[in-house]
Amino acid sequence: MVAGLTFRCNASMLTTTTATILAIVGPCHPQATAPLQQTTAASTVITTELQGALDAALKALAPSLRAWRRELHAQPELGERETRTAQLVATQLRSLDLEVRTGLAVTGVTALLRGGAVALPNSETPRPLVAWRADMDALPITEQTGLAFASTARDTWDGAEVGVMHACGHDLHTAIGLGVATALAQPTVREHLTTDILFIFQPAEEGVKDAGPHGAQRMLLEGAFEPIKPAAIYGLHVNPKLPLGTVSLHSGGALAAVDRFTIKVTGQQVHGAYPEGGVDPIVVASQLVIALQTIASRNISTHDQLVLTVGKFSAGNRFNIIPNTAELVGTIRTHDRAVQLEVHRRLREMVTTLPASFGALGSVEIEELTPVTTNAAHLVKAARPLFTRILGPNGITPEPPHMGGEDFAFFAQQTPGLYFFLGVTDFSTLEPGAPPAMVHTPHFNPDERSLELGLRLACELLLQPTEPGDE
Repeated sequence: MVAGLTFRCNASMLTTTTATILAIVGPCHPQATAPLQQTTAASTVITTELQGALDAALKALAPSLRAWRRELHAQPELGERETRTAQLVATQLRSLDLEVRTGLAVTGVTALLRGGAVALPNSETPRPLVAWRADMDALPITEQTGLAFASTARDTWDGAEVGVMHACGHDLHTAIGLGVATALAQPTVREHLTTDILFIFQPAEEGVKDAGPHGAQRMLLEGAFEPIKPAAIYGLHVNPKLPLGTVSLHSGGALAAVDRFTIKVTGQQVHGAYPEGGVDPIVVASQLVIALQTIASRNISTHDQLVLTVGKFSAGNRFNIIPNTAELVGTIRTHDRAVQLEVHRRLREMVTTLPASFGALGSVEIEELTPVTTNAAHLVKAARPLFTRILGPNGITPEPPHMGGEDFAFFAQQTPGLYFFLGVTDFSTLEPGAPPAMVHTPHFNPDERSLELGLRLACELLLQPTEPGDE
């Protein structure tokens, strides 16, 4: 049992047989601003003694990772409602003698681990600090995995009762974050650390129903990086498209900027039998749905990345009435600020001119939700050989930058960041040609063996140098 370990589980939660990921990874051996104050570049020298202590701590944590993950999975909570989750997290972190803060962004938790080794001779210089972020919230989805620890939780969303499920892997993210804190806080590891480590357990990455900032943005506004801003921040996301035992990462843009647009088309209500007496906003809005796609195909270069999707079309309440208004709600995903602004310009122009040609009135609101998640080149450069050492020569899977979005981007705007994707699918268990269940679906079921691998990668990343060096 690892010192400071506290969790709750029952026997059924631990009966699933999974081969330890250490069989894949094997033991790792070392190779020879205002108003916030930015810490200096950070790294801990990984001696043979430290590596041995870390290996032992990680091996001992394997059962605990699964237990945490299963408890979290069975009791998921929506954004800014992660009360039980935050309590579990804070209890474990306090047991490790960390400096814990709760209540940021309603349910967010931070914890500061102070390294045990002398880092800097000048006590007036801030001790080097790096950060690890894990998101905690679940989704309004009714689970259909059939797992023994499947969620049966219910809550309300948009005025309706819904199932709640960890369908995006945040249960794994939180369990890995707890594992990293627990491993690095072990006395045999901690005594070697010349850096301090800030752990951020964030609510509401998926957003909240009511208007307002995402969890990461709100945590920053409420002082997550105060009084000292870390020299670097790291995070990961599980990815069912990637094989178990692999990762992907990108230098520069890793995930897209996310915008939400709401278009209102106002026509003239009339009886459905006499359309000539009014202006049909449904027909006009339908034309807009098609026309908007020409922004990507005719206004933006094919070399640039753009997705423009209408996800909601609302109009009317009776079969024989042409309504007065129709509404379209959708998303824009881009990796380049100039492209993003050009899409905004064309969208506004199109919403103004096209409805007018039908005698209708169009208006649009565009909300910039999250910026591009940008990975710092020097952190990626340091991570690649580390990942290759742990995973082997084929452990980094090439992938194009993702068009999904992440509010980790707000942290990475404040300090250099690195965000990577962790493979969670054993493709040998699938029927030939069958795709894995994806995130945000009721069947999503990541392989738990990825937990130990994510833990190993996270721990060693936090010990890496963070200075830019030579590019």
